[in-house]
Amino acid sequence: MNAPNPRGLWHGRAADLLARGIDGRMVIDGHRYHATDGQLFDCISPLDGKVIARVARGKAADVARAVTSARAAFNDRRWAGQAPAQRKKVMLAFAEQLRRAREELALLETLDMGKPIKNSLSTDVPGAARCIQWFGEAVDKIYDEIAPTGDNALALVTRQAIGVVGAIVPWNYPMLMASWKLGPALAAGNSVVLKPSEKSPLTALRLAELALEAGLPEGVFNVVPGFGHEAGEALALHLDVDAIAFTGSTRTGRRMLDYASRSNLKRVYNELGGKSANIVFADFDDLDRAAATAAGSMFYNQGESCNAPSRLLVQDTIADAFVEKLKALATQYAPADPLDPGTVLGALVDETQTQTVMGYIQAGLDEGAQCVTGGRRALEATGGQFVAPTVFDGVRNDMKIAQEEIFGPVLAVIRFKTEAEAIAIANDSAYGLHAGVWSRSLDRAVRVSRALQAGTVHVNQYDEDDITVPFGGVKQSGNGRDKSLHAFDKYTELKTTWMRIDSAN
Repeated sequence: MNAPNPRGLWHGRAADLLARGIDGRMVIDGHRYHATDGQLFDCISPLDGKVIARVARGKAADVARAVTSARAAFNDRRWAGQAPAQRKKVMLAFAEQLRRAREELALLETLDMGKPIKNSLSTDVPGAARCIQWFGEAVDKIYDEIAPTGDNALALVTRQAIGVVGAIVPWNYPMLMASWKLGPALAAGNSVVLKPSEKSPLTALRLAELALEAGLPEGVFNVVPGFGHEAGEALALHLDVDAIAFTGSTRTGRRMLDYASRSNLKRVYNELGGKSANIVFADFDDLDRAAATAAGSMFYNQGESCNAPSRLLVQDTIADAFVEKLKALATQYAPADPLDPGTVLGALVDETQTQTVMGYIQAGLDEGAQCVTGGRRALEATGGQFVAPTVFDGVRNDMKIAQEEIFGPVLAVIRFKTEAEAIAIANDSAYGLHAGVWSRSLDRAVRVSRALQAGTVHVNQYDEDDITVPFGGVKQSGNGRDKSLHAFDKYTELKTTWMRIDSAN
């Protein structure tokens, strides 16, 4: 008997899932609903351009209904009033539900936004479950404070849930980005209204069902799919939303701040774009490892990562050899069928994003950069959205491909001579999310890391990560931090309770 074909296995599962039908209705107050006006939008798979689901098109009326549900749940304290240990129990059950639904969630993620099934299985689902579990485990281990006042007072500093959180997440890591908001927000006792991207709404809707199955009370976690200018804007403008946790473009992040100023001055936490500089100095002797990491980190998730090291700064004495290594490595990232377990580079999320990436490639050529590999669409006969991994050499830092976030598999190589020049180029960006330094000199690694304007600096690696460390940036890459205990700062308020103590005499 022949062994099952892994590629055919996932295609068969996809066919079964689509034959059963995907429920695209929103989740409000623990139940599935169509949009108030009955409108739907097509969820189109970037694998082949086919419609895989019809999803409720949430608008202001639906957002209002979800916020009302979330506020009622918060006010009656059906969740916020539970002891931290009890909330932990539900969060751990929620994480376990994600693990049980691992294959279904991974398949939805791949069909919806195009990433390879191997990544959905190995990174996205386990990462989301780990996040929910970690914040659940943390919530009953955070202590409040007693201020060092005099003998005539007792001052308590307590951390309390902020209320109703509006979470707006992007399409590149739908589950992970949602879990980074849901984990600390729910663990702290808040109610949440989640607005997933209209380009990848399917796993968010399934997450809400799994949370209910785990014991999360109805109304605590609501999901309203829809478009940014409709559902997203309505959520950010709503007067009964206490905070917005947004991940997405810097352009939309500015709108979030505007919406807050036009409504109730709600807190806005923006995790925005990046144009991260990855600096390789000539004293790093393992160029094979540095090049492999540079290519792998750039082309992972099709380059659709805000922290992708899309500016590669290479010292001039090793630049020719380094670019040749990148050119050879790029062949290992040829786009292929995302449902094949051997695929490492899948499809871009949709035709609009593909056109955006191709436009940047043309801009690079127009401005005089040298395309050493890639620069073209791939697998066009499939009807899917595939772009070959692309490397530009001879890039100046004032070029469009060096200054603007592309969100695709396009790497810009910039050559430098001195350490001071490398730092100046790296910091000459509106963004400040991540950066990388490759050097065998401990002094240089520390010196350059301190000088770089970035929320995270990787040294002699890139993209190594854990839920225990904060994620976020400086400058136009946003504010606040996801992950780690610092994430609780976004979803809680500090309250001081001052008690006068009279003398016994």
